[in-house]
Amino acid sequence: MESRPMAMTIADVEKVQRLFPDYRIELRDGVITIMSPSDAVSGIVGVRLSTRLNLWVEQRALGYVFDAGTGFCPPNTDLTAPDVSFVSRERLGRAPRTYAQVVPNLVAEIKSSTDRLKVLEEKLLAYLAIGAEVGLLLDPDKRTVSVYRPGRLLEVLSGTDSLRFADVLSGWEVPVSELWPPVFD
Repeated sequence: MESRPMAMTIADVEKVQRLFPDYRIELRDGVITIMSPSDAVSGIVGVRLSTRLNLWVEQRALGYVFDAGTGFCPPNTDLTAPDVSFVSRERLGRAPRTYAQVVPNLVAEIKSSTDRLKVLEEKLLAYLAIGAEVGLLLDPDKRTVSVYRPGRLLEVLSGTDSLRFADVLSGWEVPVSELWPPVFD
């Protein structure tokens, strides 16, 4: 007799979270993944990106910027938690006290020291396939930002390049060099 893994649901995730409330959990294609905490560098990069995004978004009432602890339930029945995300006010007029039933306009994944690049790329492509407009993969080791967009070639930014996506946040721009942690030696 062949055994097959049991497909999990969001209800199963909620049960696990009641037992272990501090766990960061994602559900993709019926498989629960428990996410480990980020390393220090990845955490700093996430804060630097989300701070710059949030200042722009909040001052213009454009929508919401979310951190890695926020769960999204897109139409494909997954439960996802990108490291940083933006959802326009057109997609989400009011933030719920539950998982947001929406696909973010922008999702960012930050490569930690234990992450596999291929897994992060697959996550970003999955977001784009269900309606995200921009996916960002930030690699602190290489100091690059890979920009994924539906129907467009991958764009890799580094050094003195600036990150911008006028179609999602018109006028917002940040030099890639500002996303990496400072060194205080």
